[in-house]
Amino acid sequence: MSSSEQARVTAGGIDLNSDLGESGGGRVFDDAGVLPSISSANVACGFHAGDPGGIRLTCRRAAELGVTVGAHPGYRDFEGFGRRLIEVDLGELTDEVIYQIGAVQAVARSVGTEVRYVKPHGGLYNAIAVREDQARAVARAVLELDDTLPLMVLPGSVIERVARDTGLRTVAEAFADRGYLPDGTLVRRGAPGALLAPEAAVAQAVRIATEGRIVAVDGTELAVAADSICLHGDDPAAVRLAREIRAGLEGAGVSIRSFA
Repeated sequence: MSSSEQARVTAGGIDLNSDLGESGGGRVFDDAGVLPSISSANVACGFHAGDPGGIRLTCRRAAELGVTVGAHPGYRDFEGFGRRLIEVDLGELTDEVIYQIGAVQAVARSVGTEVRYVKPHGGLYNAIAVREDQARAVARAVLELDDTLPLMVLPGSVIERVARDTGLRTVAEAFADRGYLPDGTLVRRGAPGALLAPEAAVAQAVRIATEGRIVAVDGTELAVAADSICLHGDDPAAVRLAREIRAGLEGAGVSIRSFA
């Protein structure tokens, strides 16, 4: 990237998002500690994680801090935290995504904010990155509910193409705290290199924002044009990670701002 291109990237700023609202059922995460460092919150919809009280509290705190709220729908898989691939009837998948987004829309409005985008979670996110059938089912859900809502997606994925073909706006996302394979997909959780240590995650976030590049687990350099950078709120180090990524980005001259 040339110096002029780098200056343009850093001047434009970038969104910093995190998956939140996932406490409940014995799981406890520190959303309050993460929220001051981010600009967008992907709020769980109750199917893979979260409960009504926790979801509402996260939306309320996001509203108080001026953090943009997005709906984070997933498979009906509370036991597996929504991270498993589930073969589901496609009409049922569309119905369930509509139901989940609608639930968080109602909760957000009750505390004075709105759902501004949709980011699928976990196993569903990974599935629609490569599978046309489930990608079309998710895109149809957003189109039928509110076609002004952007979809946050993995760049170069099937869902990015499907969404754009159907007229939906997309928001390209890269991950600060996850390892990448040479094809631009994420290393499967549980495999070596899937999760990055905080220092490596900060460095990756800064490189994404300032250079538009990532180094895959085998050393391959990948170009990535991201509108938003994600860190995971269920990580035990999430609060520290959020603070350090924000500090690293701002120290590199990158402003943090919501895309919505």
